[in-house]
Amino acid sequence: MLFVCSMNSVRSPIAAAIARKAFPGRIIARSVGVNGGKADQFVHEVMEEVGVDMSVHTPHILDELVANRFDLVICLSDDAPEAVARKGLEAGAIEAWTVADPSLVEGNREVVLSAYRTLRDTLDKRVRARLEPLVSGGSQIH
Repeated sequence: MLFVCSMNSVRSPIAAAIARKAFPGRIIARSVGVNGGKADQFVHEVMEEVGVDMSVHTPHILDELVANRFDLVICLSDDAPEAVARKGLEAGAIEAWTVADPSLVEGNREVVLSAYRTLRDTLDKRVRARLEPLVSGGSQIH
C-alpha cells in the first residue's frame, strides 16, 4: 500500500509507520510526497513517544517510485489525488483522507507538538480501522 502527501515529511510517513507497526509482516506500506521535503523533527519526537524510530526516514517523491501497482493508495493532502492520477498508478482503490497538516500550526513548542500528536493519534485510528479487515481476511479493498 502507498500513502501520499505533499512532501513526505509528516502525514504519509507517519501513516506508513503506523501501518507497519500495527500489522508487522502483514502489510508493505510505503510513503511518498508530491514534492520533495525534509525530515521533520517533530515527527521523530511524537513517533518516538509510541516506540517508532523515524530517524531512518528519508522523504521521497512520487516520481521516484519504481512500483506502479498498489492494492491501496491513500492520499493525505489536497494535491495528492491529482498527482497520483497523473502518475498513472494502478490501484485496487484510491482514497483521499482529509487530515490536518500540523506543520502549518503556529504557536509555542507544546502547541505544535500537540498538533503532531493529534495527527498521529487520528491516523493511528483510521489506519487500523481501514486495514484491519484487509489483513484479517475480511472484506476486500473495494
